Order: sequence, then structure tokens, then C-alpha cells
Amino acid sequence: MTAHTADITPPEGVQVSFDISSAGARFGAQFLDILITFGGLLAFFFVMIWLQVFDWALLGTLFFLLIFLIRVPYYIFAELVWNGRTLGKKIAKIRVISADGRRLTPHQIVARNLMKEVEVFMPLTTLFAGEFSSTWTGWALAIWMIAILAVPLFNKRRQRLGDMLAGTLVVDQPKLVLMPDLAAQNVDAATGFVFDAGQLEVYGRYELQVLEEILRAEPKSPEAKEKVDHVARTIARKIGYRQQLLSKDTWVFLSDFYRQQREFLESRHLFGDTRENKFHGDAETDQVPRKSG
Repeated sequence: MTAHTADITPPEGVQVSFDISSAGARFGAQFLDILITFGGLLAFFFVMIWLQVFDWALLGTLFFLLIFLIRVPYYIFAELVWNGRTLGKKIAKIRVISADGRRLTPHQIVARNLMKEVEVFMPLTTLFAGEFSSTWTGWALAIWMIAILAVPLFNKRRQRLGDMLAGTLVVDQPKLVLMPDLAAQNVDAATGFVFDAGQLEVYGRYELQVLEEILRAEPKSPEAKEKVDHVARTIARKIGYRQQLLSKDTWVFLSDFYRQQREFLESRHLFGDTRENKFHGDAETDQVPRKSG
């Protein structure tokens, strides 16, 4: 079966395709995150029960309160720190990105995870608690959960309600592969465009890989040349390149920038500093790396 994909255009103007994560991968990541958030707390309460520190009624109330206070910060904090990934998502090799191609914001992360409480965890907790005014209440909650869990199965981007509200997608997290031959090919093309460390620190491996795809084939049509001009001028503006950039030089500009950027990132990597993308090290989360191939 053909995998679902999403074509997203980030601010740089280069369209990138992502593989939408499968239902199995998302379920696996969610299951692992539940084990992580519940596991330690369950062990703690088993000890409390064994020691008979609290009575059962108090333990039940305290358990549900602490689960909420642990689970919500866990999802939000993890996705903020690890760029759209929780521990479960990292293991399952999936991540959250912004559907508009821009930086994933704290607002989006908070919105999608609070909606997860409304969609799944609160009804699930109430359902297992079993305290209903009538049998119909239990049936209504069960139907609600089934309907909510089925939502990703009936839309092309496999978004749950929280993703739709926050404007996010869950996509596969592929390994980045940088081709060694392109840098060697571009050495002979250098014409004097030189970039300092401050300019080369702006971008990371993700942007380098996108630029590599552009440089695989020199533009022939006017539309392709216009696209290359746009990319070159966008990079020049973002890195603060002050010299005038003519249209006839944009291809060489990109080639020189690619070569020097690659050498810069590889030298940083030797010292254990791997810059993933242009948002690396920011307080907010960054854009997801693109899948190669």
C-alpha cells in the first residue's frame, strides 16, 4: 500500500515531501509514552500499598491526580526539548511538525497535547473509574472514544482533532544522508564567494540536504532558474550576505555555500557539536529534517 505523504513548503520556498506516520508507529509511540508516564508512578503506588501508608480511597484519588500532573507536562516538555518528539516518538522514529512548514511553536505543542486529554485520557479515565449516573453515560463515553480514535483513519494526513486544531502533523523521522560526491564536484566551481563562521552557523544538516537536492541538476528552464535565484537570495538574506548577488552568479553562490557549509558542519561534528538545522539550540522547537530519497 502506498504511504501517505504531505507536501510542505517552508519559508525558503523549496517544497519538501514527508511520509505521514502510520497508525502502528503512532500507537507504538503512544504505548511507550504511557509506559514511561505510568510505570514509575505505578511502582511508587505498589510500594505505598504494600507498606499500607494510605487507604485505598485516598490512593485512587491521589493516583489520578498525579497521573494528570505528570502526563501533561511530560508530553509538552518532551516535545519542546526534543523538537516535536517524546521518548516514545524518538524510539518509534516519528515526530511532530508544523503543517505550514514553519517552526513548531510552543502554542501548537500545548494545544495538541491538551486536546489529547479531552480526546482520549479524560474519557478513558472516567470510563475505567466506572462511576456513572446511568449505563447510557458509559456507552456515550465508549462511543466518543471510538469515534475520536477513528478520526485519523478517515483523513489523508492522519490527523487527530488535536493536530487539526494545532495545525500539526506526525511524520516519519528518517536518517539524514549527505552525499559526499557533490561537495567534491563543486570545488572546481568556486569563484570567490567566501562565507564566515557566523554566516555558516545559521543553517544545519537539514537545510544542507535540501540545498543538495537543488544542486543535483543545474536549472535549464526559466522557471527552474527563477526558483534557484529565489533560494539563493533567501539564503543570502538570512545569513546576512551584504554583497550584491547577480542572477548569473546565483548557481555558483549556492555551490560555494554548499561546499563551505558542509565543511563547516563536518568540522563541528568532529568536536561533538552536530547542528541539526537552523533552529538548533533555540528555546523553541525546530523544523523537522526532510526524508532523503
